[in-house]
Amino acid sequence: MTEAEKKQRGEIYDARDPELRDQQSRAKDMMKEYNSLPAGDMEARTRLLSRLVGHLGANARVNQPVYVDFGYNISLGDNSFVNMHCTFLDTGRITIGDRTLLGPDVKIYTAIHPMDCADRFWREPDGTVAVKTRALPVIIGNDTWIGGGSVILPGVTIGDNVVIGAGSVVTKSIPDHAIAGGVPCQILKWNPPLSHQTEQDGG
Repeated sequence: MTEAEKKQRGEIYDARDPELRDQQSRAKDMMKEYNSLPAGDMEARTRLLSRLVGHLGANARVNQPVYVDFGYNISLGDNSFVNMHCTFLDTGRITIGDRTLLGPDVKIYTAIHPMDCADRFWREPDGTVAVKTRALPVIIGNDTWIGGGSVILPGVTIGDNVVIGAGSVVTKSIPDHAIAGGVPCQILKWNPPLSHQTEQDGG
């Protein structure tokens, strides 16, 4: 099994692998080009973005600048919106649903390392060390709003129709129809769909 296959399966992999380094370099080059495009040239931006990310939904918009690791692990849903200065550490898969909004400076991380420092590195005979890494996916549902400056950690799933308050650190999964915030992020109240509220009110 290649290091790239291990990475995609969520297993420990060696980030020094030449194939992975090439993939990252390609993504970083396209990212730099995307960030330098004229803001008003939506045709060029969409064309390049469709090459950079794994899936670009209809009418998805990503404001410049944006920062990625591999690019191909990012899926953006239809009519999704990513504001400026967002970071996608897409070592693993990052899925953004339809009509979901990310405020500025949102950071989504998928890479993790062993908690035990003794097991965190490969130690080579010549004395060099290399960090061990694996990845857990992040999934964000449809019709969700992630407030600016929020950080979403590896393995988190955020449901549909969720609001995450600005500056939150999301360490655990958040279910559908929740309003949540804080450090660490916690559910503050529930936000059922309007149709559900109408039924409860007898409308």
